[in-house]
Amino acid sequence: MALTVLVVAVVMGVRALLPGADDREVAQDRPGPVLLIPGYGGGVGGMRILAERLRQAGRQAELVQLPGDARGDLREQARTVDSYVADALRRGAPSVDLVGHSAGGVVARLWAREHGGAGKARRIITLGSPHHGAELATAGSALGVACPAACQQLVPGSSLLQRLGDEAPERPALMSLWTTQDETVTPPESSRLNGDAVNVELQAICPSARTDHGQLPSDPQVVGIVLRALGSGPFEAPKSCGTLNS
Repeated sequence: MALTVLVVAVVMGVRALLPGADDREVAQDRPGPVLLIPGYGGGVGGMRILAERLRQAGRQAELVQLPGDARGDLREQARTVDSYVADALRRGAPSVDLVGHSAGGVVARLWAREHGGAGKARRIITLGSPHHGAELATAGSALGVACPAACQQLVPGSSLLQRLGDEAPERPALMSLWTTQDETVTPPESSRLNGDAVNVELQAICPSARTDHGQLPSDPQVVGIVLRALGSGPFEAPKSCGTLNS
């Protein structure tokens, strides 16, 4: 009997360490805190504005402080995100929502895939994220020393991006939003995902939008989309700018 109990305990412990082991259903009508993940280099100016708008709307919002200058291994960055998620859940949050800008969106997807995100996160939104890589990273990689670990991992076709793939699972619900005016993540369509993702090209609903890559987290139209998508209602793309509550 003692041996059986020991074996069961070991199996349960191993399962808890496996990606996706926690497969509980996350309630969509009970929003928890929002974790905001900055992009390559760790700049948080626009994310601070988004965090404040979320707080004004009654949501808890916290900026994730990534290790170093957010240019290191994206997998290590995902482990840092997991520590923030664990803290939120320990404090009694029913789940978390994640918003990742640029490379931060890739980190959010890595976290969800490798740290059981289906049972911990309700919704994920990525803003101008190079899910298929970025040509700028290719140029940096050609320079060698100018391309740290995260840069190398964001080169189109990198082993990390190949393993991550471009198929969004059913859970957590995921929205990828991008702007055609992006000159940092090129081509901008690198943000498009397959599978169950909600893909939103900003200019398809707001044709006059001139928002560039760095403006995505603070642009009023984008903020309106984020606020709406992180509510307790349906997780879907808005039909037009007129439907946004920014």
